[in-house]
Amino acid sequence: MPSDRICRPLGRAHNAEGEGPVNYTERLRRLAFNDDALADDLPSALTRLGLDAKTLALARVAALVAMGAPEASFASQVDAAISAGATASDVVDVVEGVVVVVGLPRAVAAAPKIAIVLGHDLYDDEDTGRATGAARA
Repeated sequence: MPSDRICRPLGRAHNAEGEGPVNYTERLRRLAFNDDALADDLPSALTRLGLDAKTLALARVAALVAMGAPEASFASQVDAAISAGATASDVVDVVEGVVVVVGLPRAVAAAPKIAIVLGHDLYDDEDTGRATGAARA
């Protein structure tokens, strides 16, 4: 596909003629065909998305759960979500919400990473004075 036909791949971009916004089907087509301009225009396209910062950060947390991301990746997006007004409970809701899609093992693997980012030690339950999880063994 010639990249000269497409000026911006995502977000509220304009069509190749510079007129009007590109609708979601055109944006999906560009993603599906891995348009050459996709990588070049991605940073500016993210600022044009119709999602607020909180929703976008929470969606990214869900994506990180799905891919089994490392703690550092969660740190960045959980921090962005909290900074945008999400609560720790919102972050946990997202993890629980994607279990049926990504599988319980992915959510279980993500939970301690997210807990650390949120400043919680899953292996020391201060409320009850008892150890939980692996610390019990």
